[in-house]
Amino acid sequence: MNTTTTRPRTARRIGQNIAIAASAGLALTMAAPVAFAAPEPAAPQTDIKPAAPQAATVVVPAEAAWTIATTEVRGEKPAPPPVVRATTTASRSSARTALSAPAAPTSASAAAVLSIARRYIGVPYVSGGSTPAGFDCSGFTSYVFAQVGITLPRSSAAQRYAGTVVPASQAQPGDLIWWPGHVGIYTGNGQHIAARQPGTPLSEGPIYGANPIYIRVL
Repeated sequence: MNTTTTRPRTARRIGQNIAIAASAGLALTMAAPVAFAAPEPAAPQTDIKPAAPQAATVVVPAEAAWTIATTEVRGEKPAPPPVVRATTTASRSSARTALSAPAAPTSASAAAVLSIARRYIGVPYVSGGSTPAGFDCSGFTSYVFAQVGITLPRSSAAQRYAGTVVPASQAQPGDLIWWPGHVGIYTGNGQHIAARQPGTPLSEGPIYGANPIYIRVL
Protein backbone atom coordinates (compact mmCIF):
# COMPACT_ATOMS: atom_id res chain seq x y z
CA MET A 1 0.00 0.00 0.00
CA ASN A 2 2.81 2.35 0.76
CA THR A 3 4.48 1.64 -2.50
CA THR A 4 1.42 2.41 -4.44
CA THR A 5 0.81 5.61 -2.59
CA THR A 6 4.38 6.88 -3.03
CA ARG A 7 4.51 6.48 -6.81
CA PRO A 8 1.58 8.68 -7.60
CA ARG A 9 3.02 11.48 -5.45
CA THR A 10 6.42 11.18 -7.02
CA ALA A 11 4.92 11.14 -10.40
CA ARG A 12 2.99 14.26 -9.65
CA ARG A 13 6.13 16.01 -8.47
CA ILE A 14 8.02 15.03 -11.53
CA GLY A 15 5.15 16.18 -13.66
CA GLN A 16 5.05 19.50 -11.90
CA ASN A 17 8.77 19.93 -12.28
CA ILE A 18 8.52 19.17 -15.96
CA ALA A 19 5.65 21.58 -16.33
CA ILE A 20 7.60 24.28 -14.54
CA ALA A 21 10.61 23.49 -16.55
CA ALA A 22 8.57 23.47 -19.70
CA SER A 23 6.89 26.72 -18.86
CA ALA A 24 10.13 28.45 -17.93
CA GLY A 25 13.31 26.99 -19.28
CA LEU A 26 12.03 25.19 -22.35
CA ALA A 27 10.08 28.16 -23.60
CA LEU A 28 13.14 30.41 -23.25
CA THR A 29 15.32 27.92 -25.02
CA MET A 30 13.03 27.72 -28.03
CA ALA A 31 12.42 31.46 -28.27
CA ALA A 32 16.03 32.51 -27.87
CA PRO A 33 17.21 31.85 -31.45
CA VAL A 34 14.36 34.03 -32.77
CA ALA A 35 13.70 36.87 -30.37
CA PHE A 36 16.83 37.03 -28.24
CA ALA A 37 19.61 36.35 -30.70
CA ALA A 38 22.83 37.91 -29.52
CA PRO A 39 23.84 40.94 -31.70
CA GLU A 40 27.02 40.73 -33.72
CA PRO A 41 29.86 42.58 -32.13
CA ALA A 42 30.22 46.08 -33.72
CA ALA A 43 33.45 46.94 -35.52
CA PRO A 44 35.69 49.05 -33.37
CA GLN A 45 35.59 52.74 -34.39
CA THR A 46 38.83 54.55 -34.86
CA ASP A 47 38.95 58.35 -34.58
CA ILE A 48 41.21 59.35 -37.54
CA LYS A 49 41.91 63.05 -37.97
CA PRO A 50 44.09 64.57 -40.73
CA ALA A 51 47.40 65.70 -39.49
CA ALA A 52 47.69 69.47 -39.22
CA PRO A 53 50.10 70.97 -41.82
CA GLN A 54 53.38 71.96 -40.37
CA ALA A 55 55.06 75.13 -41.69
CA ALA A 56 58.58 74.66 -42.99
CA THR A 57 61.12 76.95 -41.46
CA VAL A 58 63.92 78.25 -43.74
CA VAL A 59 66.87 79.85 -42.07
CA VAL A 60 68.51 82.56 -44.24
CA PRO A 61 71.81 84.13 -43.25
CA ALA A 62 71.56 87.82 -42.37
CA GLU A 63 74.18 88.78 -44.96
CA ALA A 64 72.29 87.07 -47.80
CA ALA A 65 71.33 89.41 -50.69
CA TRP A 66 68.02 88.97 -52.48
CA THR A 67 67.83 89.53 -56.22
CA ILE A 68 64.86 89.34 -58.60
CA ALA A 69 65.60 88.33 -62.15
CA THR A 70 63.80 90.37 -64.76
CA THR A 71 63.37 89.64 -68.44
CA GLU A 72 63.31 92.52 -70.88
CA VAL A 73 61.14 91.96 -73.93
CA ARG A 74 61.92 94.11 -76.90
CA GLY A 75 59.76 94.28 -79.99
CA GLU A 76 61.62 94.88 -83.18
CA LYS A 77 59.94 96.24 -86.27
CA PRO A 78 60.34 94.07 -89.32
CA ALA A 79 62.85 95.43 -91.75
CA PRO A 80 61.20 97.24 -94.68
CA PRO A 81 61.32 95.47 -98.01
CA PRO A 82 64.26 96.49 -100.17
CA VAL A 83 63.60 99.24 -102.66
CA VAL A 84 64.10 98.06 -106.18
CA ARG A 85 64.86 100.86 -108.58
CA ALA A 86 64.19 100.24 -112.19
CA THR A 87 67.02 101.26 -114.45
CA THR A 88 66.63 102.00 -118.09
CA THR A 89 69.22 102.55 -120.72
CA ALA A 90 68.54 105.58 -122.86
CA SER A 91 68.75 105.02 -126.56
CA ARG A 92 70.45 107.46 -128.94
CA SER A 93 67.09 108.62 -130.24
CA SER A 94 65.82 109.46 -126.72
CA ALA A 95 69.07 111.26 -125.93
CA ARG A 96 68.68 113.42 -129.01
CA THR A 97 65.10 114.23 -128.04
CA ALA A 98 66.22 115.30 -124.57
CA LEU A 99 68.86 117.62 -126.04
CA SER A 100 66.34 119.35 -128.25
CA ALA A 101 63.92 120.03 -125.36
CA PRO A 102 64.09 123.48 -123.69
CA ALA A 103 66.42 123.56 -120.72
CA ALA A 104 64.76 124.21 -117.36
CA PRO A 105 65.83 127.31 -115.46
CA THR A 106 68.13 126.61 -112.53
CA SER A 107 66.53 129.15 -110.17
CA ALA A 108 63.21 130.82 -109.45
CA SER A 109 64.52 134.18 -110.68
CA ALA A 110 65.70 132.65 -113.98
CA ALA A 111 62.28 131.09 -114.51
CA ALA A 112 60.68 134.47 -113.79
CA VAL A 113 62.96 136.21 -116.31
CA LEU A 114 62.01 133.77 -119.08
CA SER A 115 58.32 133.98 -118.21
CA ILE A 116 58.36 137.79 -118.37
CA ALA A 117 60.45 137.90 -121.56
CA ARG A 118 58.08 135.59 -123.43
CA ARG A 119 55.13 137.86 -122.68
CA TYR A 120 56.50 140.37 -125.20
CA ILE A 121 57.01 138.07 -128.15
CA GLY A 122 55.60 139.88 -131.17
CA VAL A 123 56.27 143.43 -129.90
CA PRO A 124 57.70 145.49 -132.81
CA TYR A 125 61.33 146.55 -132.98
CA VAL A 126 61.75 150.26 -132.28
CA SER A 127 65.18 151.87 -132.24
CA GLY A 128 65.75 153.31 -128.77
CA GLY A 129 62.54 151.68 -127.52
CA SER A 130 62.43 150.46 -123.92
CA THR A 131 58.69 149.85 -123.30
CA PRO A 132 56.16 147.23 -124.41
CA ALA A 133 55.12 149.69 -127.12
CA GLY A 134 58.41 148.86 -128.87
CA PHE A 135 61.90 147.61 -127.93
CA ASP A 136 65.40 147.61 -129.24
CA CYS A 137 67.75 144.84 -128.03
CA SER A 138 69.19 146.51 -124.92
CA GLY A 139 65.91 148.30 -124.13
CA PHE A 140 64.21 144.89 -124.04
CA THR A 141 66.77 143.19 -121.75
CA SER A 142 66.94 146.13 -119.32
CA TYR A 143 63.12 146.25 -119.11
CA VAL A 144 62.74 142.49 -118.42
CA PHE A 145 65.44 142.30 -115.72
CA ALA A 146 64.03 145.39 -114.02
CA GLN A 147 60.82 143.35 -113.40
CA VAL A 148 62.82 140.97 -111.13
CA GLY A 149 64.72 143.75 -109.36
CA ILE A 150 67.95 143.81 -111.42
CA THR A 151 69.06 147.09 -113.00
CA LEU A 152 71.07 146.80 -116.22
CA PRO A 153 72.81 149.58 -118.10
CA ARG A 154 70.79 150.96 -120.98
CA SER A 155 73.21 150.28 -123.83
CA SER A 156 74.30 146.87 -125.12
CA ALA A 157 77.97 147.89 -124.86
CA ALA A 158 77.55 148.61 -121.16
CA GLN A 159 75.63 145.37 -120.54
CA ARG A 160 78.70 143.44 -121.68
CA TYR A 161 80.20 144.20 -118.25
CA ALA A 162 77.04 143.97 -116.18
CA GLY A 163 77.78 140.52 -114.75
CA THR A 164 80.15 137.55 -114.79
CA VAL A 165 81.22 135.95 -118.06
CA VAL A 166 80.72 132.15 -118.10
CA PRO A 167 81.87 129.54 -120.66
CA ALA A 168 79.34 128.44 -123.25
CA SER A 169 79.40 124.93 -121.70
CA GLN A 170 78.16 126.41 -118.40
CA ALA A 171 75.59 128.81 -119.83
CA GLN A 172 72.16 128.61 -118.21
CA PRO A 173 68.71 129.89 -119.18
CA GLY A 174 68.35 133.47 -117.95
CA ASP A 175 71.94 134.50 -118.79
CA LEU A 176 72.55 137.44 -121.11
CA ILE A 177 73.93 136.51 -124.53
CA TRP A 178 76.03 139.23 -126.17
CA TRP A 179 77.74 140.13 -129.45
CA PRO A 180 79.16 143.48 -130.37
CA GLY A 181 76.12 145.66 -131.10
CA HIS A 182 73.52 143.08 -129.94
CA VAL A 183 72.25 141.51 -126.69
CA GLY A 184 69.49 139.08 -125.84
CA ILE A 185 68.42 136.53 -123.20
CA TYR A 186 69.59 132.90 -123.43
CA THR A 187 66.73 130.38 -123.12
CA GLY A 188 68.77 127.16 -123.39
CA ASN A 189 69.62 124.57 -126.04
CA GLY A 190 70.99 127.07 -128.55
CA GLN A 191 67.95 129.38 -128.31
CA HIS A 192 67.58 133.02 -127.28
CA ILE A 193 64.90 135.70 -127.16
CA ALA A 194 65.64 139.23 -128.36
CA ALA A 195 64.56 142.31 -130.29
CA ARG A 196 66.73 141.58 -133.32
CA GLN A 197 66.49 144.27 -135.95
CA PRO A 198 64.17 146.88 -137.49
CA GLY A 199 61.20 145.34 -139.28
CA THR A 200 61.39 142.09 -137.24
CA PRO A 201 59.15 141.69 -134.18
CA LEU A 202 60.57 140.41 -130.94
CA SER A 203 60.91 136.58 -131.14
CA GLU A 204 62.56 133.50 -129.69
CA GLY A 205 64.74 131.39 -131.94
CA PRO A 206 68.19 129.90 -132.67
CA ILE A 207 71.35 131.83 -131.87
CA TYR A 208 72.45 133.26 -135.22
CA GLY A 209 75.74 134.95 -134.26
CA ALA A 210 79.07 133.15 -133.90
CA ASN A 211 81.00 132.94 -130.63
CA PRO A 212 78.58 134.83 -128.34
CA ILE A 213 79.56 135.81 -124.83
CA TYR A 214 77.40 134.54 -121.96
CA ILE A 215 77.01 136.87 -119.00
CA ARG A 216 75.43 135.82 -115.70
CA VAL A 217 73.60 138.60 -113.93
CA LEU A 218 71.25 136.60 -111.65
